[in-house]
Amino acid sequence: MAGRFNICVFDGDGIGPEIMAPTIELLGALSAARGLPTLAFAHHPAGAGHYRDHGEALPAASMQAAAAADAILLSAMGLPEVRYPDGTEISPQIELRMALGLYAGVRPVLLFGQGTPLAGIDALDFVIVRESTEGLFASHGKGSRDGDTAAHETLTITRETSEKLFDFAFRLARRRVALGRGPGLVHCVDKANVFQAFAFFRKIFHERAARFPDIQAKTTYVDAAALWLVERPTMFDVMVTENMFGDILSDLGAGLMGGLGFAPSADIGDQNAVFQPCHGSAPDIAGRGIANPIAMLLSGAMMLEWLAERHGDERLTAAGEDLRAAVAAVVREGRVRTPDMGGSAGTADVCAAVAAALGLAVPA
Repeated sequence: MAGRFNICVFDGDGIGPEIMAPTIELLGALSAARGLPTLAFAHHPAGAGHYRDHGEALPAASMQAAAAADAILLSAMGLPEVRYPDGTEISPQIELRMALGLYAGVRPVLLFGQGTPLAGIDALDFVIVRESTEGLFASHGKGSRDGDTAAHETLTITRETSEKLFDFAFRLARRRVALGRGPGLVHCVDKANVFQAFAFFRKIFHERAARFPDIQAKTTYVDAAALWLVERPTMFDVMVTENMFGDILSDLGAGLMGGLGFAPSADIGDQNAVFQPCHGSAPDIAGRGIANPIAMLLSGAMMLEWLAERHGDERLTAAGEDLRAAVAAVVREGRVRTPDMGGSAGTADVCAAVAAALGLAVPA
């Protein structure tokens, strides 16, 4: 059992450093207090600001550090005014997904006291699993234009990646059953009635489903899924879908859980994993100390749980669950809220309240 985990940290842009610093301080304090393996955080440059100042968004040394790390913790990246020559935004997180084969984008949708815009809903707990290296994003950086008359991007679905993706989704559903968090149901979300690529995607889904007879396997078209996420989201347990569809539906899921400030995520491959908040870098509030750190904190909890599963250390699972429970307790109590939650507290105030709920010394 490992006594030390090397964590590659990318502080990000805008509010990124402001939510990262207290998160790693809290994670370090939690691991020390629980006698867990040491979390050794190493910061490396990447992001839109680094591209603006140095001409590269993700230096080779940073990529090497990420590949060698036990886990990667990444904060919000990107600046609207800093773009590549082709007009696209700086997105090192996409480069990491592609280079490290992080095919499973995990986007939990969970209510823990923050409320939802949907009337009559007081409990949600499902997961969107987004394929993160193929689909329409396979064209990232490779699109073409015919002068000023047309532009082209290509969607790609491969058997190799789809099989791994579906197996991941079924295993996740099985683990959720064991944790008492789900009924053991996976929905494949596609557009198989229109596109050959999605008919192929669905075919592979059914093939892999046969290997998991204890898990229910259902299919739905993406437009129907979007409707049902609004009308009856409690019908879902694990949803698995293509990259672009997952990109859109996961933001809808974030809306159901009160906004992107509450939405954590992970991008997971066979060897590596990145954990990051779903929200952007919010440069309009950067430097004011009022950013909501909850999505970053919950991403840290996901990191602990992934390390636990990978290394067989259930103490890390318990620590991740306790961190999530502490965040939920602070949100339900409602006394410490950042402006996006309707309050006037700062980032440090929320992190201190979470630390106190965990029985830890308040971060400085």
